Amino acid sequence: MRAHIEAFAHPLGPFRRRSHMKHILTSLLLVLSAETASASALTGTFASIDGGTLSIEEWRGRPVLVVNTASLCGFTPQYEELQELQNRYEDVGLVVLAVPSNDFRQELASDEEVKDFCEITFGLTLPMTTITDVRGEDAHPFYQQLEATIGFTPAWNFDKVLVGPDGEVVDTWRSITRPTAPVIVDAIETLLSN
Repeated sequence: MRAHIEAFAHPLGPFRRRSHMKHILTSLLLVLSAETASASALTGTFASIDGGTLSIEEWRGRPVLVVNTASLCGFTPQYEELQELQNRYEDVGLVVLAVPSNDFRQELASDEEVKDFCEITFGLTLPMTTITDVRGEDAHPFYQQLEATIGFTPAWNFDKVLVGPDGEVVDTWRSITRPTAPVIVDAIETLLSN
């Protein structure tokens, strides 16, 4: 009993041996890194153009390609390739999320017009949000988090963000990179094969 009391009376208590301290410090570092990783996982709930909501958290465990879009842009034909990716990989887990935005003044006036245009012109069936701000003070929280964690802000319509199954950003691409470019397809297939 006296040995136990003396051990606790010591400033380092029962952990005065170096090996114990090393074990405790390693455990603390693992806990802190796990908390940091989960803190940087992207989150966000969007209003769906079809009504209801779309949630990044609901798709945890699946890769999600998030693309800010516009109906009147030179890159608008990329909708075809976004739908192609959705058709090709949706059964094995991929989600392609279109986020219409008028931040670059190239979107139609209403959600209804956007929805009709995309369905009629491209036969779009992939999930789509309502018209959403993706830059500046009014940016959706998902895009605010992107800017805060990795410094990414859309520079134009059809910029792309690939979110991994763990909610972390895998990569980003600007408008000029087509959705079915090998670099994007390879990144998606790598995530789907893990």
